[in-house]
Amino acid sequence: MAITPAQLTFEADGTPCSALYGDVYHTRCGGPAQARHVFLAGNNLPQRWQDQKRFVIMETGFGLGLNFLATWTAWQDDPQRCQQLSFISVEKHPVSVEDLAKAHAAWPEFAHLAAQLRQHWPPLETGTHRLLLAEGRLILDLIFGDALESLPMLDAQVNAFYLDGFAPDKNPELWSVPFFQMLAKLAAPGATLATWSVAGEVRRGLSEAGFKLEKRPGFAGKRQMLVGVY
Repeated sequence: MAITPAQLTFEADGTPCSALYGDVYHTRCGGPAQARHVFLAGNNLPQRWQDQKRFVIMETGFGLGLNFLATWTAWQDDPQRCQQLSFISVEKHPVSVEDLAKAHAAWPEFAHLAAQLRQHWPPLETGTHRLLLAEGRLILDLIFGDALESLPMLDAQVNAFYLDGFAPDKNPELWSVPFFQMLAKLAAPGATLATWSVAGEVRRGLSEAGFKLEKRPGFAGKRQMLVGVY
């Protein structure tokens, strides 16, 4: 399958948007803070990876790499971090390295790590691209292509899921029952998930796939978010 790169645009306040999906890449209220509140805290990180030999995170929708950079920062700053962190992310429409640089300029707290990510950024070609970071202790597997086609071939035992595709009405394939069932097959015992979406079809689909769900206070103007355990 040929890759269609993302078409990145910016709103008047600087919020990055996808022209393909007509949706923002992160909240207007602060992307890094949202990443920490929803995806890290929602999966009880960094506590769950502490003193582990290996910990595996899987993300739906790499986007601009915001959640990855927030996770890398938290892992790097944690003296009890796991020996090896594996981060798997699927992205149907990857962003060019030039657009990444434009978006990353808004997050000075991640400047050093973001520069390393861009230095390792792979060509926009279908398939899995493995980036070895932090002297090989941090493994980033970027899967460029259709998630529904890619995930059945993935061999992993995932400890935490970040569900961060564009909104369900904009990108339904990443919020469908067949997709959630694929995630369940990759889940390690006790795997957790977190997402900003509390849509009814998302809750029903995840429950059907075997996740026990709970609503928690959302970030900024969003009243609720969703966490779950497999």
